[in-house]
Amino acid sequence: MQRLGFIHDMMDVKVLILFVTSRSNYPMTVQEIYEVCYVDDCLSYFDVCTAVPEMVNSGHLQEVEEGKYEITPKGKETGALTEDSIAFTVKQKAENAISRYNRQIRRSSFVKTQVVQRDGGDYSVIMSLDDETGNLMTLELLAPNQRQAVRLSKLFEKKAEEIYNLTMTELLDEEDDLDE
Repeated sequence: MQRLGFIHDMMDVKVLILFVTSRSNYPMTVQEIYEVCYVDDCLSYFDVCTAVPEMVNSGHLQEVEEGKYEITPKGKETGALTEDSIAFTVKQKAENAISRYNRQIRRSSFVKTQVVQRDGGDYSVIMSLDDETGNLMTLELLAPNQRQAVRLSKLFEKKAEEIYNLTMTELLDEEDDLDE
């Protein structure tokens, strides 16, 4: 029975990995490569786990940190030559997936949270929002237990920009009242 989809053999897996890693702005783990490349039902996690070390050995990828990989100049050159073999729909889905990945990693570099246990048994949640120029806001809240502290941390990570905008709006609206 003929397999449907773009991925038919290990070469197709490697071409897709080159395509994706050439467009990534950040080093990627094998799991992240798999998640971004999973645009074709014929791709398996084990294919990616097999392909990445082979691509490191061939000089197409390099490990830049423990467990994080990026494309090499040789990989970019090979990828540019082979990317035309990727089916249009697979290419579009992969481009969308890598764009989401790049946005997510970029955003996570601007939103930071830290949970610190205090002497009394409660927790401080230190949350900050940065941009390219520096820190925009740092907020520290007290939480009575670790569960609530972790929840505050996760919710801030989701809503950091909203909290910043709400805070600015509330404070600046008060300023308008002071001018009258």
